[in-house]
Amino acid sequence: MKKTVVVALGGNALLKAGEKPSIARQFENIQKALHQLLPLFRARNRLVLTHGNGPQVGNILIQVESALGKAYAIPMEVAVAESQGELGYLIEQAVYNALTKHNIKRSVVSMLSQVVVNPKDPAFKNPSKPVGPFYSKAKAQKLKRKGWKIIEDSGRGWRRVVPSPKPIEIIEKKTIQQLIASGIIVVCAGGGGIPVFKTKNGLKGVAAVIDKDRASQVLATQIKADELIILTDVEKVFLNFKKPNQKSVSKLTIKQAQHFLKQGQFGRGSMKPKIEAAIAFLKKGGKKVLITAPRSLPRSLKGQSGTILKK
Repeated sequence: MKKTVVVALGGNALLKAGEKPSIARQFENIQKALHQLLPLFRARNRLVLTHGNGPQVGNILIQVESALGKAYAIPMEVAVAESQGELGYLIEQAVYNALTKHNIKRSVVSMLSQVVVNPKDPAFKNPSKPVGPFYSKAKAQKLKRKGWKIIEDSGRGWRRVVPSPKPIEIIEKKTIQQLIASGIIVVCAGGGGIPVFKTKNGLKGVAAVIDKDRASQVLATQIKADELIILTDVEKVFLNFKKPNQKSVSKLTIKQAQHFLKQGQFGRGSMKPKIEAAIAFLKKGGKKVLITAPRSLPRSLKGQSGTILKK
């Protein structure tokens, strides 16, 4: 039987550090990254692609801020949905073009994804995820009076922070399973998904953002994926990262990964959530996690690069 594989495209696959954001630039980067996924497209495995949205949702919020008084405002969760539409379109078209160019007879579809979060999640009492534009101190004070949580961000100005609750359930999981069972490549759960509460009247959007690695893990677990591939900007996981005694790691068990987490080896906003997602996936039935860079994926699939995590 063919495997079910979830591939999480990191932000580096969409927009590299220091690049001026544009649709053309993002599409070019996506095409390059997806070229490295050709072995997966050809393998005929059940395949799901997820992606980040940090720069994109921030850009949408800047557009909203600039248009206040001229166009209607949109809440945070709708900005996440808009970013899913934007990036889903770019990724779907790039996958379609790659399949066509290499005569691979497969279909691809992108879909909006809603992710259930708990209204009692501690994150709602302690918003911590910076989003949107930078503000002056005076503007920040006005926004605080509106009820926004505002913090100073690394001396660059003041920014809104929103909750980043843990994902619980992917609403569209059964639809995703049906699509991949028929051989269709699915692009979904962009930016961690659109956060929603479950209420007695149905679903309700909430102003928050969900970590994309955590959401990819929950999706992979709920569709019973065999493997989770996390693509980032480094070829392997490193210990003592960017220190003179930096060391790459080719294989990790759950126990080893937990040990290094306790040591504080992995950056909070970079490798730590990826390792945590990998551990959770393996504990809940996943067979293997691969962490590597897009450029190294073909070699990593042959066991020649990347970091593999198993039980």
